[in-house]
Amino acid sequence: MVAACSPSPGWRQRLISPRSISPAWHPERLAARLPFLRRRARLEAELRAFLCARGYMEVATPVLQPCPGMEPNLDPFATRYAAKLGGEERDLFLQFSPEFAMKKLLAGGAGPIFQLARVFRNGEAGRNHQPEFTMLEFYRPGAGLGALLEETEALVRALVPEGLRTASMTVPTDRAFERLTMAEAFRRHCGGLDILRTAPDPLAPDVALLAEAARSLGIVHRPGETWQDLFFRLLLERIEPAIGRERPTFLTHWPASEAALSRRDPDDPRVALRFELFAAGLELANAYEELTDAAEQRTRFAAWAAERERGTGERRAVDEDFLAALEFGLPACSGIAMGFDRLAMLASGAGRIEDVLWLPAV
Repeated sequence: MVAACSPSPGWRQRLISPRSISPAWHPERLAARLPFLRRRARLEAELRAFLCARGYMEVATPVLQPCPGMEPNLDPFATRYAAKLGGEERDLFLQFSPEFAMKKLLAGGAGPIFQLARVFRNGEAGRNHQPEFTMLEFYRPGAGLGALLEETEALVRALVPEGLRTASMTVPTDRAFERLTMAEAFRRHCGGLDILRTAPDPLAPDVALLAEAARSLGIVHRPGETWQDLFFRLLLERIEPAIGRERPTFLTHWPASEAALSRRDPDDPRVALRFELFAAGLELANAYEELTDAAEQRTRFAAWAAERERGTGERRAVDEDFLAALEFGLPACSGIAMGFDRLAMLASGAGRIEDVLWLPAV
């Protein structure tokens, strides 16, 4: 309704009141952020040079998508497209990630590609989160997960040779990053827990087995908590605080139940070809050797949609155009999503994500 956008009495006074000045653009606040923002700008230029020198092509895909993504735990920003003169109307969403769109380009033969994309997650805000942020994604056809891991390490070492830093620590980047499988991480940091034993069926991991193991660590299984819930609680509370401090850590070979959009390891179907990169207390990146099987991808999407519907009542529609691209033929490839703002934080020593944003959304 137009009336809802009309100025209310006293709007002029509120606009010029010092209390109404947004800290995002207040001169003093901006001046305090400028050293971090200058480092961000250099980082962005160096990143483009690094990837272009390695044969990647920069692309730009729409932020408005018919499906924001299928992750059941993420909430989208929604809008309504209405064509002029009585044309079609349909729901569109601000993307969680450019992944679906970029894979459509890969299926069409675009080759190695990258993008610094604006992405959106409703409800997220805090020291390390914003509802709108920048995601670096790059994909290389023909590369396995190991090759992508090596390239990611080379990228971080080239962009931040001085080390990744916060106010309390500096994580050096001048020596080999740690490689740690998820199974070994649980054994090392969760009292010898064999995480793969608790998931004999990747489609139905055994929460009772995991709850029993967690109890020996003094962690109580909460009512209604699923295997995935407890798995991620252990990961967050016991493993993430212990890794990526002496050197960046690649956490690899996730349980197959957490494959997301990655393929299973043909040598060990209990695990998926997926890694995440951690440094200085932050998760920086999530990477897959990509699933190319359209039928299996549709099955996973159906499971995620059902989970979303159970939790919120929302039935999220699948991006059929993306599945059509998979059916046409996504080449064997690996890809990574890296939080560029978080990388800028650790390159500049910023304490909060808003310090490396030109104008924070919230």
